[in-house]
Amino acid sequence: QVHLVESGGGSVQAGGSLRLSCVASGYMVSSGSMGWVRQAPGKQREAVAYIYTGGAYADYADSVKGRFSILADNPKNTVFLQMSSLKPEDTAMYYCAAEGVGLGVGSYKYWGQGTQVTVSS
Repeated sequence: QVHLVESGGGSVQAGGSLRLSCVASGYMVSSGSMGWVRQAPGKQREAVAYIYTGGAYADYADSVKGRFSILADNPKNTVFLQMSSLKPEDTAMYYCAAEGVGLGVGSYKYWGQGTQVTVSS
């Protein structure tokens, strides 16, 4: 059974940074595909970052490119989302997801419970 547990969310002022963590069990980060997906109130889910086979390939949504980085710690079976230069529009619930295809939100098979990120101006 696959479990994904996110942590690291919180409140930060615009321009600040946060690092989200996702610990996976029952799924190998080093050989699979992991993504970070966010959902703001009243908006559709948006995949913001994707990593494949523990770091061999990564991609980002245009809205976060240059500000967010997705990283994997394969021995710890953990994926991180390093977020910098945060904007109020980055405020959302952030979900870790596994076994998907790129930035296709609907393709992910496994989901965590989410961690809230709030950016104030």
